[in-house]
Amino acid sequence: MRGIEKLQHFGGLLFAGAIFPLGLAPFNFWPAVPLSIALLFRTLQHKTVKQTLLNTIAYAFGLFFAGASWLYVSIHEYGFIAAPLALLATVLFCLFLAFIFAMPFALSAFIPQTPISWILALPSIWVLSEWVRTWFLTGFPWLFAGYSHTETWLSGWAPVGGILWLSFLSAFSGILLTLIFQGHIKLSTVRRSAIVMLCIVVAGYILQQYEWTEKSGKPISVALIQPNIPQGEKWSKEKQTAILTQLSAQSEVHWDKDLIVWPEMAVPTTPERIPVFMRDLQKRALKTNTSLLSGIVTYDNETHRYFNSMIALGPSVGQYNKTRLVPFGEYVPFESLLRGLIKFFDLPMSSIARGGDNQEPFSVQGHLISAAICYEVVYPDLVARTSIDSSVIMTASNDTWFGRSIGPKQHMQMAQMRALENAKPLMRGTNNGISALVDHKGKIYQLAEQYNITVLSGIVQPRVGSTVFSKLRSWPIVFIALFICIALITTRNQHGEIKT
Repeated sequence: MRGIEKLQHFGGLLFAGAIFPLGLAPFNFWPAVPLSIALLFRTLQHKTVKQTLLNTIAYAFGLFFAGASWLYVSIHEYGFIAAPLALLATVLFCLFLAFIFAMPFALSAFIPQTPISWILALPSIWVLSEWVRTWFLTGFPWLFAGYSHTETWLSGWAPVGGILWLSFLSAFSGILLTLIFQGHIKLSTVRRSAIVMLCIVVAGYILQQYEWTEKSGKPISVALIQPNIPQGEKWSKEKQTAILTQLSAQSEVHWDKDLIVWPEMAVPTTPERIPVFMRDLQKRALKTNTSLLSGIVTYDNETHRYFNSMIALGPSVGQYNKTRLVPFGEYVPFESLLRGLIKFFDLPMSSIARGGDNQEPFSVQGHLISAAICYEVVYPDLVARTSIDSSVIMTASNDTWFGRSIGPKQHMQMAQMRALENAKPLMRGTNNGISALVDHKGKIYQLAEQYNITVLSGIVQPRVGSTVFSKLRSWPIVFIALFICIALITTRNQHGEIKT
């Protein structure tokens, strides 16, 4: 391939990846996802491992650079890095993500190079690629194909197979488009495939009508406090009193509610350093019989570690410590080498410890409420595990790091999917938006305007029970994807190419 042809080839792959985010929030043009995937899959046929990896890395770089552009905002505006260096850091991080994305696709070079094998294997490899991103180096489970179906009929499958099953269906559509455009499959096969997809879509609509969980007790009244504190003022000692005063003032008329929620790290210090303020809050909450769940920094005197926590005041008790930490934002990988090198590695609260597994949910008015702090809500299996015995999911966040980018809307869409997967209502309280109430079908029914000081008050109906996904999580589709890949690779090794 000559120089100009290589430029056109990889430029086309970058473009193909860049249109992928158009299928997700805030654009929600779902056909962009299977089209984008189809443009990648057409370049993975009859290729060596090296060619496959290069093609996939180019595609994935376009995907992440377009879809996770908010990384630049976080690094430049809040990491105190000059614009050129912030751009370079964003490019390097997107290349790193692209490399992780591409690794599983090396398997496509080992399967039989036939249409039927591609139909089975490429969607399976896509699923494995997304699954790896849920755990490798703590994970970055962002920009999954299945989120394009948050509002379509296929969303009915979410309580059954979760986000990775929806991604499989998206990738399956992508490979069918590829083969149809290339003329690699017969018209009869196209018809059969179309019928299969139509049945899956109709089944999704039918599943949307099914009630996986049932109402539990009386609804609870809630107030989500959105203080809209600028990130630059968040950890200023001079602003601490003003922040606490504002939180109290915004909550003043809502002590008649069952629950008040303050967002992630709303209180910018540890409870021990503001004992009078915490004691007064506790008294007020007990007097009004109102539970207050607040984001706060906590400190363990025995281990000498800080945690990103949610604590309960009033009639509720308990503490939840965040278990999935944001690299560089809450902890620094290879800390002994990087700490102090540049300001980005010394961000406030970048020495947070990981919370333990199997933490107890909060109890509010007899209802169990599971917590997910910020980034944790993008981990489907984590939320399924922690919420299976609860009746409400509560997520608190500080999306100020995203600036005025598409990040908060992507984050909100992922929270919707967690409500849908587990068929539980979800409350999302944030510092500057998007704060929302989501029903058990994943529909937002109340929303607070972004970038404003406001309070979102409403009613949440707790629900008990569990979905198939809540019980089995992502394991069925992961095992199916692995089985398909292993079976096809073994078949090729034993019998050579399969004829169709």
